[in-house]
Amino acid sequence: MKMFQKMTLVATVAALGLSGCVTNANTGERQVSKTAAYGVGAAVTCGIIGAITHGSKGARNSAAACGAVGAGVGGYMDYQEAKLREQLQGTGVDIQRDGNQIKLTMPENVTFATGRYDLSEHAQTSLNGAAQTLAKYNETTIRIIGHTDSTGNDGINIPLSQNRATAVAQYLVSKGVAANRISTSGRGASSPIATNTTPEGRALNRRVEILIDPQTTGN
Repeated sequence: MKMFQKMTLVATVAALGLSGCVTNANTGERQVSKTAAYGVGAAVTCGIIGAITHGSKGARNSAAACGAVGAGVGGYMDYQEAKLREQLQGTGVDIQRDGNQIKLTMPENVTFATGRYDLSEHAQTSLNGAAQTLAKYNETTIRIIGHTDSTGNDGINIPLSQNRATAVAQYLVSKGVAANRISTSGRGASSPIATNTTPEGRALNRRVEILIDPQTTGN
């Protein structure tokens, strides 16, 4: 990259910092918002590095990723939630936010055939987009939990739910998500979210949940 292009990119990325400025009500001077300073600073710094090493696209990508880190835990999870909602729109995967946890719920009808644990094509397509975000925003842990309805017994339901959780985990790993961030479990019919006395309720209970949590200090 020519030096002029590099300097232009640096100036462009540095301009991101202006979005974090506010006017001091007492002095009338422009200053960086305390709430934005860390996130914007991180984005500018990483954007400059990205610009020099990978050009304009590198600047945008680096600024976005590092800005998310710099914005604190809540901001970091906000970035992921927004991206996941964009990628999973129309797939049938439900997305919920509880504090700093993001939960993806994949119903059986978009993931597995009845009684099976090999991922459907629809599920693979859905997970492709999610995997990109989960791989990029890697300061999280991922718990994958399989659930069934109450039809059958624990001898069938627990292994089935575990195998389904494992299938989802293996697919995410195959798409670049680090295996050491992922844990799996199968709960069978022990954690219903609806009644098991109706077909509709049982359908809701047959699901795989992906719980995405920020890493705790020291991890």
